[in-house]
Amino acid sequence: MGYIADLRKMVGTRPIILTGVTVIVLNEDKEILLQKRTDSGDWGTIGGALELAESFEEAAHRELHEEAGLHAGEMKFVTTLSGSDMY
Repeated sequence: MGYIADLRKMVGTRPIILTGVTVIVLNEDKEILLQKRTDSGDWGTIGGALELAESFEEAAHRELHEEAGLHAGEMKFVTTLSGSDMY
């Protein structure tokens, strides 16, 4: 179990503040790689929450490999999203 699973055991389903990453993977035709989520069945981008002591870049590389089996060179930071629209 990881940090987030341990935290969830303590707080249950109550809202918690988490920091996460999203990786936008584009092919040569500028099409975005999507994955089908196992929890909701929705389609979405690659990404997930940071683990303890992990940087944004490390999390992005880890999630890309875990979820798509891909490796990337340098990644480009695009933006930070926060606030009530993200809740």
